[in-house]
Amino acid sequence: MTPNSPSAPSRRRFLASSVVVAAAVGGGMPLLAACGGGSGGSKNEGTTTGQKLKDILPAYVPSQAVTPDIPSKNGSADGFTTALPADKLAVTVPEKLGKGSEISIMAPLWGTSPGEGNAYWKAMDTAAGVKVKWQNQDGNVYGQKLGAVLASSSIPDAVVVPGWELGGKIPSAIANKFADLGPYLSGDKVKAYPNLAAIPTGAWQRGIFAGQLRGIPMPAEATPNITPFYRADIFEEKGYEVPTTTKEFYDLCKEINAPRSKVWACSDMTWSAFVFFGVLPEKPYYWQLVDGKLVNRYETQEYLEALEWSRSLYSAGFVHPDAKAETGDMRTTFSSGNVMMYNADISDWYAATAVQRLDKPDFRMGAMDFFAHDGGDPVIYEASPSNIWCFVSKKADKKVVEDLLALANFTAAPYGSKEQRLRAYGLEGTHHSLKDGVLVKNEQGNNEVFATYEYIATSKPYRAYPDYPDVAKGVVEWQQRQGAHLKKPLFHGMQIQEPTRYTELNAQFEAMEKDIVRGRKKVSDMQQQVSDWKTRGGDKLRDWYKKLLDETGESAS
Repeated sequence: MTPNSPSAPSRRRFLASSVVVAAAVGGGMPLLAACGGGSGGSKNEGTTTGQKLKDILPAYVPSQAVTPDIPSKNGSADGFTTALPADKLAVTVPEKLGKGSEISIMAPLWGTSPGEGNAYWKAMDTAAGVKVKWQNQDGNVYGQKLGAVLASSSIPDAVVVPGWELGGKIPSAIANKFADLGPYLSGDKVKAYPNLAAIPTGAWQRGIFAGQLRGIPMPAEATPNITPFYRADIFEEKGYEVPTTTKEFYDLCKEINAPRSKVWACSDMTWSAFVFFGVLPEKPYYWQLVDGKLVNRYETQEYLEALEWSRSLYSAGFVHPDAKAETGDMRTTFSSGNVMMYNADISDWYAATAVQRLDKPDFRMGAMDFFAHDGGDPVIYEASPSNIWCFVSKKADKKVVEDLLALANFTAAPYGSKEQRLRAYGLEGTHHSLKDGVLVKNEQGNNEVFATYEYIATSKPYRAYPDYPDVAKGVVEWQQRQGAHLKKPLFHGMQIQEPTRYTELNAQFEAMEKDIVRGRKKVSDMQQQVSDWKTRGGDKLRDWYKKLLDETGESAS
């Protein structure tokens, strides 16, 4: 029922403190890198390619343990619409690999920690053969805690780092504080951990920092996680047509909008607008080659056009006031019928449906297909193969590393396996039951079985909603349709560390975007900011990336 990826927006930014992390990277061990990426650059800048990359990456051995109800296509997740009884589940860890180590792990938590000694953690400890001492931190302020911990001399045995926290000095801290897992996982060595061997190669590549395999990844779908939703039930009732151009979208908003009746056409649609107008992704994929010159996302006409269109929705009064004020929960506002269209993480499809159908069985939401702003097929840039990793402390001894990998192998078991059922739902009878083919958590399950272990490692992406199979089908089929239009950006799949002198160079763009679409600033203000960006280091950063491009031989596909 619960998606295997967090519902944090892709552009979420909890900027870690560069000041405290700077102390963590001073005086570290010499760093390895395949590409220095610029004159006078630090050895941990650039990326890893070529033969060195091949030597580092684990072998890929797809799992044959389970068969999805809706197989992956065009970079989508696997889809599952059923839940098997316990005696029909696959077993992917027939022999306990853990040797009994006690491992401290720091990870984000959105919720209240169940506390030591709960039945769920005890069951996982026993099944995996590894005792975990969780050091969970509030996910909403995780970056602040992460920076402080990496700056200290006392680091847990394992630390989870989400990609949205890779600001400031964090990448350098990773290179200095965390172990090289290559000796345990590179090449055929990973076959000792079959579920880790089934993680796609691209996800592992993103776990390479400073020339070494350091991060155990949480694989991601290739398709966008940000999704433009609409109230399919109300659209059908009112006879509204799903738009296929930005003009049709605007005209539909005009038809729908009725503020006096507490109905607004949409929420902030900027994220979707970036796709409608074919805007490049964010760093490090925010470059394209034009006549042999690298052009940045912020320098493109498409970027400005997307902002101008999003601004027009605000100017016309189509956007809900809470979106303008950045308050409230737009999923709730959408579910209540006060907003007809909004964009959010695709996991909202299940989350909203599961709540609303308790009282409104006819509630239906849908996801509109992305389109080019003037009609036709869109340009959709392929997402990063992974964006959350678990790292092991350099101070951890061999037994601790091996037991952490044993635990990761357990947590990376696919949906439909005994191991995944325990990880996601706890103990049958204690935390959940299977009724009429639907997994249902009881009160103890809701209080104890939180998203924690999946941050250590997960299987290839899946979406499993046996209680609402129409949602599972809708999500995966939407991903498959969007996947038909995927395009790889420059440097796709690479874990690139930009020089630290450019750390804050892009920090002001998101705030400016918000000001422009809300009417507080003009599009021309963004053009001035781009000009300032170029003189403050943007042009030098361009040169750095061009050198990297020449050395890696990367090109857009």
